[in-house]
Amino acid sequence: MLKSREGREELPEDFFIPMVLETSNLTALSPFLVPQTHLGSPGVFVGMSAFMFVLIALGVPINALTIFCTAKYKKLRSHLNYILVNLAVSNLLVICVGSTTAFYSFSQMYFALGPTACKIEGFAATLGGMVSLWSLAVVAFERFLVICKPLGNFTFRGSHAVLGCAATWIFGLVASVPPLFGWSRYIPEGLQCSCGPDWYTSDNKWHNESYVIFLFCFCFGVPLAVIILSYGRLLLTLRAVAKQQEQSATTQKAEREVTKMVVVMVLGFLVCWAPYSAFALWVVTHRGQPFDVGLASVPSVFSKASTVYNPVIYVFMNKQFRSCMLKLVFCGRSPFGDEDDVSGSSQATQVSSVSSSQVSPA
Repeated sequence: MLKSREGREELPEDFFIPMVLETSNLTALSPFLVPQTHLGSPGVFVGMSAFMFVLIALGVPINALTIFCTAKYKKLRSHLNYILVNLAVSNLLVICVGSTTAFYSFSQMYFALGPTACKIEGFAATLGGMVSLWSLAVVAFERFLVICKPLGNFTFRGSHAVLGCAATWIFGLVASVPPLFGWSRYIPEGLQCSCGPDWYTSDNKWHNESYVIFLFCFCFGVPLAVIILSYGRLLLTLRAVAKQQEQSATTQKAEREVTKMVVVMVLGFLVCWAPYSAFALWVVTHRGQPFDVGLASVPSVFSKASTVYNPVIYVFMNKQFRSCMLKLVFCGRSPFGDEDDVSGSSQATQVSSVSSSQVSPA
């Protein structure tokens, strides 16, 4: 692996193996043709395949239940829950195209479906991931609008919720379409068994550096800022109410629960997207520095795992959703005693009711 690539006139169009290899015929090691055991042991590929299977087995039921429960139970069809359904749809897109393709490829130890399937998988997984990412930002911004009332008597309606969902898909397409038309490209990444944007190559016709910086700023920096500012303002609003009602156990409990919810949501966002963003930015700013291709697969795994833990955070922490899901699964009875008509069934409703007490404090 000491032989340099210098002297090779042109890189392959459909793949790039980010390490120096002892061969002058790189095409012979194409991830579309031969097992990539020169990048890792068979056990690593089997382990990754098993992990992808677990994500599929858990992610499909959780996200499908979110959609089905919303359709079945009228009380879940609130405007603020539209974005949670949108999140579930984007997660299913990532699972059904990205995770299943990665599961099959890792089991074969190479991307056996070919270059076209790689582009389809890369595009679908990036689109679903970006929609999911922006959905988390829209969730935060919607809660900020409803609870903190920065627009005064503004009433949040169904049309606003639909507009928020549509915005996530527009932003997702803005981020995922360019590699199909020459600004970056979709190629196998890491262990070469899943596909994503080309973070690795530089000074070429794909202009990967500018695309990575665009993704880092527009699809990580902006949503993270929206989430932090929205939830930060929400916590300040609730703390002000709690201070006015120091004797109210309900208010103090609401503050604690919402604070916990906000911390978990922000940490979930960072766990999902910080590794991917940090890795891509590091590769772009440290051209020529060696790195382990196995570790290069970790960010992709973290982002795909979000299809499981994001619904747990955003749906299962919602008492109404949790109650309805448990009733559906256990045929009408919740084994944990969750009530349907809990007044604080969703954190947004609970905080909003507490926040409104600023007008007429108890």
